[in-house]
Amino acid sequence: MSIPPIVTIAVPSYNQGRFLQDALASIFDQGLPVEVFVADAGSTDCSLDVIKAFESRLAGWRSHPDRGQAAAINEGIAEGTAPYVGWLNSDDALLGGGLKQLIDALQRQPGAPAAYGKVWNYVEATEVKQPVWVEPFSERRLAMRCIVSQPGTLVRRSAWESVGGLDDSLRMAIDYDLWWRLYKNFAPLEFVDEFVALNRDHADTKTNTQRQLHYCEAMAIVRKYHGRVPLKWWLAQPYAVWLKAAANAFQRS
Repeated sequence: MSIPPIVTIAVPSYNQGRFLQDALASIFDQGLPVEVFVADAGSTDCSLDVIKAFESRLAGWRSHPDRGQAAAINEGIAEGTAPYVGWLNSDDALLGGGLKQLIDALQRQPGAPAAYGKVWNYVEATEVKQPVWVEPFSERRLAMRCIVSQPGTLVRRSAWESVGGLDDSLRMAIDYDLWWRLYKNFAPLEFVDEFVALNRDHADTKTNTQRQLHYCEAMAIVRKYHGRVPLKWWLAQPYAVWLKAAANAFQRS
């Protein structure tokens, strides 16, 4: 008799075959009953070879053009049945035992809609690994910056479905918007003071290539849910956009 899955994970992917194997392996190496759906947007690199190598372990996959990352994630999670859900971008990875720590946190705090842990940021160009800025949850701090790192999060399916999953009209700050909606509709997200995942920072990430759009969406989200945009955003935006654009140009050179 097979064990029912406890976690549904959607893996959106497009032409990131060089990272995809590590991402999928990190999920299956958790040692938990998971159901994984890969939503590939029609990759032309080695992605399909990687997907087919894992096909027997996947709950499902497809490869064709779609309506974007958020829609692909919603699609994958809707295919599943597990009580906890999340997504792992194809260039990120879970750390050993990370999923169990998040599940344990949600079981300890039945009122929390989601749990999140600490995440390493690995800069591909320099091979330097540093902690992502993650901290215990508060509305004031969330209004200042996104203090939740997406690769290290897990959401209750009941909460996910209640808020309608990701807003697929957004392109960049889809996770930031979700954290706000989960908080406003339920309760603060539960913080786990352990490293649970790795975020890969490389020249082709959306955050690096579309920094201006990222800021615009994030500021609109803060205004919508917090009522006002802290001065920090207006002061930091021009500098951060310029700095990240320069760093991205350096990575590509």
